[in-house]
Amino acid sequence: MPTEVQEETLTLEEILASLKEMHRLILWNDDVNTFEHVIHCMMKYLDYTETQSEKIAWKVHNEGKCAVLEGSFTEMEVYRKILQQEGLTVTVD
Repeated sequence: MPTEVQEETLTLEEILASLKEMHRLILWNDDVNTFEHVIHCMMKYLDYTETQSEKIAWKVHNEGKCAVLEGSFTEMEVYRKILQQEGLTVTVD
């Protein structure tokens, strides 16, 4: 019995729009990582200043999460993997 496959056709405009869609990298609060580690990772991998990194750490601590970067899904996935390897809890939204 042959399997039916439904083919989806996208226009160039639809493909380009999906590439332009912005995604956010979300850093979540946890009970494992120290402020110092979070600050270090923000500075090392996302190129934030120490002051900016401290603000992010406090926002995560007080609000439970913080959007730390915005860009394409592929770009956010790269940073998500890097930060997860450092032990941070991050997701792509």
